[in-house]
Amino acid sequence: MVNPSAQCAELRIDDYLDLLNLARQLDDARWQKEIIRKLERLQHKHFALNS
Repeated sequence: MVNPSAQCAELRIDDYLDLLNLARQLDDARWQKEIIRKLERLQHKHFALNS
């Protein structure tokens, strides 16, 4: 059974990856950096919860 919290985090990450792809298509480097920083924070948070 999938943990609802983990499932929510996966959906959030998927959403940010979609936004990152859009930022790349728009060639918006500033937005890309912002999204990448957010993804890094989510990744660190996810690993901290699962450790």
